[in-house]
Amino acid sequence: MLAADHAHLDVTDRDAVLGVLDTFAPDVVIHSAAFTAVDECEREPGRAFAVNALGTRHVAEGCRLAGAHLTYVSTDYVFDGEKATAYCEWDLPNPRSVYGASKLGGERELGAEATIVRTSWVCGSRGANIVKTALRLLGAGVAPLRFVDDQRGSPTIASDLAVALCDLALARRPGLFHVTNSGATSWYGFVRAVARFAGYPEGRVEPITTAELDPPRPAPRPANSVLENAALVASGLALLPPWEESTERLVALLGASRG
Repeated sequence: MLAADHAHLDVTDRDAVLGVLDTFAPDVVIHSAAFTAVDECEREPGRAFAVNALGTRHVAEGCRLAGAHLTYVSTDYVFDGEKATAYCEWDLPNPRSVYGASKLGGERELGAEATIVRTSWVCGSRGANIVKTALRLLGAGVAPLRFVDDQRGSPTIASDLAVALCDLALARRPGLFHVTNSGATSWYGFVRAVARFAGYPEGRVEPITTAELDPPRPAPRPANSVLENAALVASGLALLPPWEESTERLVALLGASRG
């Protein structure tokens, strides 16, 4: 197995990507490289499309030459958030942000044989994410914590997502799949649950609206980005556990790592 971060392999460098894939000759590639700083993408659209769209073109080309199956990780931000119910795989994308548009651009670089996995609100033991931020603020005694209650989505725990990605990639399942932990909540509800699982009073977390964010965010967020895992269900494939169950497990892991 070969894992390369952006410091070791820049997906915008076509020659480098093709060279690595030709030398390593993988059977499958899970393409999770992306410029995911949503607000920075709004300020740097050229970089966003270079990494998320053109970079995906390079990876797809390298996979075709190497005979490797490509699994691409995409996002809920390809939708505008105006639908009243959850988005399924056959709903038409309509991104409102540069980040969403650039990731949709990446999807459009892929052939019918590739696997596209859209996911949302990913949190894990590594990297910056809302669970780690909430635990840090709660541990520092910050109160109240204010999080928006008018943006809804499906939290996804990275360790659960990784298993599903590997299963889909190794099975060479073509097409588009939504893969999130089961259930939905708001950012406010998510952080309240994190507080509860960590043993803090839920009352330390207060709801606000997106309009009340100070300062306001440069990139628009979809008000509803709940993803229905319809293709998994129709294919008879296993769903991820409820988000509460997996988030509680993650909070316990992060607590143990601090101890």
